[in-house]
Amino acid sequence: MLPADQQLPELRRGTEDILLEDDLRSKLREGRPLRIKAGFDPTAPDLHLGHTVLINKMRQFQDLGHEVIFLIGDFTGMIGDPSGRSATRPALTADDVRRNADTYASQIFKILDQGRTRLEFNSRWMGSMSAAEIISLAARHTVARMLERDDFDKRYGGGKPIAIHEFLYPLVQGYDSVALKADVELGGTDQKFNLLVGRQLQQSYGQSPQVVMTMPLLEGLDGVNKMSKSLGNYIGITDAPDEMFGKLMSISDELMWRYYELLSFVPVAELARRRESVASGANPRDIKVQLAVELVDRFHGAGAGGQAADAFARRFSGGELPADVPEVTVHAREGQLGVAHVLREAQLVPSTSEALRMIRQGAVRIDGERVEDGKREIPSGSSHVFQVGKRRIARITVIGG
Repeated sequence: MLPADQQLPELRRGTEDILLEDDLRSKLREGRPLRIKAGFDPTAPDLHLGHTVLINKMRQFQDLGHEVIFLIGDFTGMIGDPSGRSATRPALTADDVRRNADTYASQIFKILDQGRTRLEFNSRWMGSMSAAEIISLAARHTVARMLERDDFDKRYGGGKPIAIHEFLYPLVQGYDSVALKADVELGGTDQKFNLLVGRQLQQSYGQSPQVVMTMPLLEGLDGVNKMSKSLGNYIGITDAPDEMFGKLMSISDELMWRYYELLSFVPVAELARRRESVASGANPRDIKVQLAVELVDRFHGAGAGGQAADAFARRFSGGELPADVPEVTVHAREGQLGVAHVLREAQLVPSTSEALRMIRQGAVRIDGERVEDGKREIPSGSSHVFQVGKRRIARITVIGG
């Protein structure tokens, strides 16, 4: 195992915060494999690239010789994480959670080494906990501390209801760290409160408190909101190779570097070289192709990225697309916008009736694929290359509001 001072620079890459770094250095200096925990509630059947920011960091710990625990929150998933919510999250049924959890277990090993990954479900200890034990757990935290959470504080101050079971969520997540004796817990920046509850509960139970490492929330295709299925601005890791490649090519040149930082396994020195090449005049599109090939290969096998790149080039060959596609933003007040309205708002057509006529004629394409349904809705948070005929082209981002 590498010395602590050689591990730390790698572990800092792409990390938002480490609480406390001195504690992490001390644990690393013990020279033993640390227990690295990250929890995922199975609230949707498929993972997207935003989830993999944490999983990539887990793989990094794994490669450094540490024990990685991928915790599926099948128990917490039935409560619903209140983080960042302005209202109570609808509860999932046990069947919903179980179905979604089954898909997670098969998807994570596209990144993690299955032979070196410990897969856990928090229902294993929470499902058998008695009412008395839950009361004892609840006694270790206060309402005042709970209301220090920004989202709870805003809801309470605004007169919006907070269900009692929502207070249980941070406690259960925190107790997971006690049950697993975690040395380090990873989470998004929006999870900081929950992660610190775990640290506090470990101290309460007489354990050495875990180090908390927060990772940035990856922006979705719109470059504004965090990647989310509900916003439609996501890239699923089970997306078909061509679809994944096309979505990655649709991100802005500025957002590309953010994706490189949080998703790519390219060494730091190589990433610096690619930045320098763009600064010296290289086409960012070529650097973006390299990123897209790397990620498609990761999730679909070696060679899949190159094939997707070739297919992408064929779709957009023959002078159909200019070197620099104009970028346009349109607004969807109700969370989505019909494709005909998108074309009209982006001024690719003079009217929705003209858009529908062009669709019927097979003259409209999205990311190179012909549009056949004139009633197709484009969700806010998504970004695609729209093409009407051979000359009217734009990369259109649909945003809410």
